[in-house]
Amino acid sequence: MMVHTPVHASWLNQIEIFFSIVQRKVVTPNDFTGLDQVEDRLIAFERRYNETARPFRWKFTPADLEDLMVRIERHEQKEHHSQQPAGCGNQPAALQATA
Repeated sequence: MMVHTPVHASWLNQIEIFFSIVQRKVVTPNDFTGLDQVEDRLIAFERRYNETARPFRWKFTPADLEDLMVRIERHEQKEHHSQQPAGCGNQPAALQATA
């Protein structure tokens, strides 16, 4: 089984995380008296963030993803088989009754 990881999605997720942090730590509470104050606070936050930021270490490996996908597929197959009515075969029910 070949698994392709969503490279672009991970960048989008990182951007969403950054804006979430900005929302919580810079913009909230919304107590600004003007746009200059917003700009100053954003620039100060950017400087602090860049000084303390560290690369993210992925703990969920491609092998972990492949294992998860196999388990999900097994679960879905098991669920599909358990939802089929009894006596369900390849023939339509009308043909099964006469066979």
